[in-house]
Amino acid sequence: MAPSLLIVDDHPGFRSLARELLEADGLQVVGEAADGASALAAALALRPAVVLLDIHLPGEDGFAVAERLAALPSPPVVVLISSRPARDVRGRMATTTAAGFIHKGDLSASTIAAVVG
Repeated sequence: MAPSLLIVDDHPGFRSLARELLEADGLQVVGEAADGASALAAALALRPAVVLLDIHLPGEDGFAVAERLAALPSPPVVVLISSRPARDVRGRMATTTAAGFIHKGDLSASTIAAVVG
């Protein structure tokens, strides 16, 4: 059975496209959120195994939200995503609780599996 996913991104068009792509790859997308507060609420309510979390969100950035998700009971695996190249976030990735990073252009079930393990 594929892990359940929550997609967190402030662009509805990207969330819709990512959901369609990942569901076509056989993954189970259980919800979507547009910001950090709704991501935390959705993670608590839906208990996804994996949260795909955009780094650039309104209010709190994805790194701060990742830390808050890590503090939940039975925390999900967090995979940070961005349209910016990995080199732009490499320094912050070294100190985050997130499992890894995927460029939005490379998003697929196989890239998620490679990060999540």
